[in-house]
Amino acid sequence: VRIISIGALASHPLRNEAGNRRPGHATTTLLTEGDRRILIDPSLPPDHLRQRLDERTGLGPEAITDIFLTDLRPDRRRGLELFPEAQWLVGEVERDAYRAALREKMIELDDVDELDRDTERLLEEEERIVTRFGAAPDQIMDGVDLFPLPGVTPGLCGLLLPLPKVTILLCGDAVATLEHLEQGAVLPHVADLEKATESFREAVEIADMLVLGRDNIVPNPVRPMGLG
Repeated sequence: VRIISIGALASHPLRNEAGNRRPGHATTTLLTEGDRRILIDPSLPPDHLRQRLDERTGLGPEAITDIFLTDLRPDRRRGLELFPEAQWLVGEVERDAYRAALREKMIELDDVDELDRDTERLLEEEERIVTRFGAAPDQIMDGVDLFPLPGVTPGLCGLLLPLPKVTILLCGDAVATLEHLEQGAVLPHVADLEKATESFREAVEIADMLVLGRDNIVPNPVRPMGLG
């Protein structure tokens, strides 16, 4: 497990920040096993991501075999164009929910004669990207399990690594930052607050170490380094 880029919120609600203080982007992580290299949430723009990948691993984009998104929001996938040959994966519930929302938006705009050509092209491109993603299997690689964490988005999924001495969870925005972890808080704008809160609790209950959606890999304060 290697952090390629530590994410950040554009505006951090638990620091009383208003407006967009900085470019928001997700934490990007690399999982390696044998010849498989799975890059999770390639959020930086292509040139920046290429540089970070080289700095952290000495690898080029062609070395990545798989892309996995914890959710399908656009800021998770700015660097996708670097990986045309990789297998793209996302949770099936997330893929289907996002595709349904796109189609509903197209119908809604078309019904009120507001679907201009630029908007239509944008929605069609989003549909093309979503269709390119396969449904991630329950075990994405040996020893790495899909871990549903719905709420922030309808089908957000993390990845669980139950190692011999420590359990690691890549949790996406289900647990966004260290401040959110310490204060037991979820992000303010979520698809389903009740589910988001339950997913947060599940993440804290199961993992010794957490890769946060907009922060670093950190020990669980409830179970630090598996000793709690």
